Amino acid sequence: FFLPAQFSGLLGTVYRRGNLSFTRDGNALISPVGNRISVFDLKNNKCETFPLATRLNIVCVGLSPDGNLAILIDEEGAALLVSLIGKCVIHHFYFHKPVHSVSFSPDGKKFVITKDNIALMYHAPGRKREFNAFVLDKTYYGPYDETTCIDWTDDSKCFAVGSKDMSTWVFGAERWANLIYYSLGGHKDIIVACFFEENSLDLYTISQDAALCVWQCDTELDGLKPRPPKDAAREENTAKNDEEFLEEPKGEEIHGKANPSEQETRNKVKYSRVAKYFFNKEGDFNNLTSAAYHKKTHLLVTGFASGIFHLHELPDFNLIHSLSISDQRIASISINCTGDWIAFGCSGLGQLLVWEWQSESYVLKQQGHFNSMVSLAYSPDGQYIVTGGEDGKVKVWNTSSSFCFVTFTEHTSGVTAVTFTSNGYVILSASLDGTVRAFDLHRYRNFRTFTSPRPSQFSCLAVDSSGEIVSAGSQDSFEIFIWSMQSGRLLDVISGHEGPISSLSFNPMKCVLASASWDKTVKLWDMLDSWRTKETLMLNSDVLVVAFRPDGKELAVAALNGQITFWDHENAVQTGSIEGRHDLQMGRKELDKITAKQAAKGKSFTTLCYSADGQSILAGGLSKFVCIYNVKEQILMKKFEISCNFSLDAMEEYLDRRKMTEFGSMALIDEGGGGEDGVAIPLPGVKRGDMSYRHFKPEIRVTCLRFSPTGRSWAATTTEGLLIYSLDSGLIFDPFELDIDVTPSNIHKTLRQKEYTMAIVMAFKLNEKKLIQEVIEAVPSNEVDVVCSSLPDLYVEKVLEFLASAFETSCHLEFYLIWAHKLLMLHGQKLKTRSVKLLPVIQFLQKSIQRHFEDVSKLCEWNIYNIKYALAISQQRGVKRLAEETSVDEEELDSDSDYLV
Repeated sequence: FFLPAQFSGLLGTVYRRGNLSFTRDGNALISPVGNRISVFDLKNNKCETFPLATRLNIVCVGLSPDGNLAILIDEEGAALLVSLIGKCVIHHFYFHKPVHSVSFSPDGKKFVITKDNIALMYHAPGRKREFNAFVLDKTYYGPYDETTCIDWTDDSKCFAVGSKDMSTWVFGAERWANLIYYSLGGHKDIIVACFFEENSLDLYTISQDAALCVWQCDTELDGLKPRPPKDAAREENTAKNDEEFLEEPKGEEIHGKANPSEQETRNKVKYSRVAKYFFNKEGDFNNLTSAAYHKKTHLLVTGFASGIFHLHELPDFNLIHSLSISDQRIASISINCTGDWIAFGCSGLGQLLVWEWQSESYVLKQQGHFNSMVSLAYSPDGQYIVTGGEDGKVKVWNTSSSFCFVTFTEHTSGVTAVTFTSNGYVILSASLDGTVRAFDLHRYRNFRTFTSPRPSQFSCLAVDSSGEIVSAGSQDSFEIFIWSMQSGRLLDVISGHEGPISSLSFNPMKCVLASASWDKTVKLWDMLDSWRTKETLMLNSDVLVVAFRPDGKELAVAALNGQITFWDHENAVQTGSIEGRHDLQMGRKELDKITAKQAAKGKSFTTLCYSADGQSILAGGLSKFVCIYNVKEQILMKKFEISCNFSLDAMEEYLDRRKMTEFGSMALIDEGGGGEDGVAIPLPGVKRGDMSYRHFKPEIRVTCLRFSPTGRSWAATTTEGLLIYSLDSGLIFDPFELDIDVTPSNIHKTLRQKEYTMAIVMAFKLNEKKLIQEVIEAVPSNEVDVVCSSLPDLYVEKVLEFLASAFETSCHLEFYLIWAHKLLMLHGQKLKTRSVKLLPVIQFLQKSIQRHFEDVSKLCEWNIYNIKYALAISQQRGVKRLAEETSVDEEELDSDSDYLV
C-alpha cells in the first residue's frame, strides 16, 4: 500500500549553512538545509523541500535571474544544475575544489564561481540546447589567497571579486580596451563582501574587521571601450593554435598583477578611495560575518559574529537601524527585490528570520531543535506533529504548511518522549529533568506538571485512550509512575521491573499498559484491576521498544539482539518473529577500529511503529535505513534510505581507501591537536560524537518513527531533521478491478448519458485522479443524494478517500461538503461496522475539513466584526453631539466612517 511513498517534506531544520537567496518575485526564500534546499513561500505561508539532494552539505546556491535554474554546490565542489520549476536535477558537474561563491550575471548569459585564488567564468546553461551545460569561458588570476565573494555590474560588463589576501579585484567580463583587471587594497582583514553601485563602476568593499571602503571610478559603464579588432584577431589566432594540441578548449586566461607597470595603466580606468568608515566603536572587536546591499534603495545590511545586524544608507553611511536577533554569528543575509524584506540565517542555532525593516516586524521566524530530535507524535487528525529534542524544547508543526507554530521551553533537560491525548488538544512530554508536563494547544500554556516523590529521570511516556491516565517510566529507579490528568495527583507507583524502563505503550482498545525493560521482560498491567501484573512475557535479550497494533490485538517487541517478536498478549503466545539485524545495514564511523559488519552484531532496532491498517510495521535504529515489514508474512517489503548526505558519520559501509594510511584511518590522526595521544576514541555507549573535537561529524540515526492516523504518510526523526514520506497518488497507475470496457472514452460516454453512478464506479476502476474529479464534479448538486444512495458499499469508502484528498486543493468547498454529508448520513451505520479499517480515511477527511473550517471561520469572524463596526459608525453619524465635544473628534469620526464606507 505505501511502497510508492516518496519523500515529501523536511521539517525541524530551516537553515544549516550556505547563502540564502530570494526568488525573482521576492515572495519566496530559498534556504539550504544540509544537502537539500527548502523553499519558504512567505506570501502563502508554506514551506516545501525539494526531493533532490547533493552528496555533501550545500555550501553555496546561485539563482539565475529568470528564476528558473539554480546551481547547488557542496563542500567538495560537486555541483547540481537544478530546475526550480520541474524540481529536478538537469546536470551534474564537478569543480574538483571547494567553491566559495557562485553568481549569475544580471543578463543571465554567464556565471562566475570562485575557488582557490581564481575566478572562473562559464557560459550560463539553458540558453540554447547544448550537450554540456557548463562551458568554461574565461579563467581570471590575480588574488594571492582564496577568493570569497562576487558582485556584478548591472549591465553584466564587469564583476568584482573579494579575496582573503585583503584585496578586491575588478575584472572585465569582456576584455575591454580600458579595463582588463584592477586591484584595490585599503583593508586590513579578509574581504567579506563587495558591491557595485547601481549602473556604475563605483564600488563598496567590506572587510571582516568591520571596515567599509568607498571607491569612485573615473569612468562610467558606457565609457568602457571594446578592444580594437586588430588585437582581438591576433589573440584568437594564438588561442586557436593552442587549442589544436588540446583535447578540449580551456577558455581564455586573464592574469592580473597587483602592481602593474605605468605603461600598462596608461589610458586605463582608475579608482580612488573616497571614504573609509568603521562599524565598530573604538575598542570594540566584533567581526563582521556577512553583508547584503540593495542597489535601488542604497540599503546596506551587515551581520556580525555577536548576532547583531546594522542597516545603513550609503554612500553617506547613515545608520537607520540596529538590532540583535541572536547570540550566534549571522552566517548569511539576503534582501528581496523590492528591498522590504531581509532574510538572516544563523547556522549555530539553525535559525531563519525574515525581517520587514520598515514596519520593524518579523515576516518569518523559524528555528529547529538545537540538538537532535528524539521523539515525535502525530495529532489524532494528522494535522499536527509534535517533536521533542535534546535541547529541552517541545515544538508543534503544521503538516500542511511545514511551519512550527508554537514552542514550549519549560523543560530544563532533554525531552525523551512526547504524545498527544485522544482529543488532540493536549500534548504530554517526559523529560530527564524529572517532570512530565501537559501543554494546552488552545491557550499555548503548560497547565499540568507531574512529578515523582523522589526525583527520577523519565525515559518513556504513555497516555491511555481516554486521556485520563498518564504513565511514565523511570531510568534510574526502575519504577512506573501513574498520574491522573484531571487532578494532576500521583495515583500509584508500579514496581516489578529489575532494570531501567525502556518503553511504555497503552492498548488502544482496553485499559492495559505494556512496559518493556532491560531486565528482558515485557509486563502487562491491568489499569482497572488495581494495577496488578496481568502477564509477563519473557524474552532472550534486553527489550528496547514495545508497540500495540491499532486494533489492540497484537504486540510488537524489539530487543537488543536485533529481533522483532510479535505476541498475542491475551494468551501470552508468541505469534512470529523477524530477524532484522542484517536489514539495518550499519555504516562504519570514521573513528571505528572495527568493520561495519562486526559493529552490526551489537546493533538493533530502537523504534517501532505499526501502519494505520496494522498490516505492516516500520522499524528504524542507528543506521540510515528504515525497514518496512509485512507482519503476516514476516518479510521485508521495502527499505527507505533516509539520507544520502556523506557529511554525516556512519554513512558508508566501508571506509574510503584514499583516507587510509599505513597507520589507519586519517580521521584517527589529529593534525595539530597538540595532544600526545592523538584522537581520543569515544567511550562505549556515547550516542553522539564528542563536540569538543575540531572536526565534529554528527552520526546518522533514526530516533523515532510514527505513522500518520490518516494512513497517507509516515514521519521519522533523524539526525537531519523530521522527514515526512507520503503517498503521491498522481504518479502511479493503480487500477482497481479493471475491465476491458473501462476506458476514458467510455466513461465520458456514460457521463453524457447522465448515468452518474455507473460513471463514478468506472472512474474508480481506472483509478485516475483527474478523471475521478471530472466525473464527481459533473454530478449536479441536486442529484448527489440519489447518486450516494445507489453507490455500492465498496465504492463509498473510495469516494470518501477521494473527497478527503480533494478538499486539500479544491475550491468547490460547499459541493464536496454536500457529498461528504450525504455519504456519511446514508451509509453511516454500515461504515460503523468497519470502523477500525475505515478510521484512517475518516481521520484524513476530518483533517481536511477541520483545516478549511479554521480558515473560513477566521475570515467570517473578521468580516462580522468589520460589518458591526461599520454599522456602529454609520449610526453615530446622525446623532447630535453635546456642545462641549470638540469639533476635532467629529472630524476624526467622519474620516473614519468615510474610510470604511
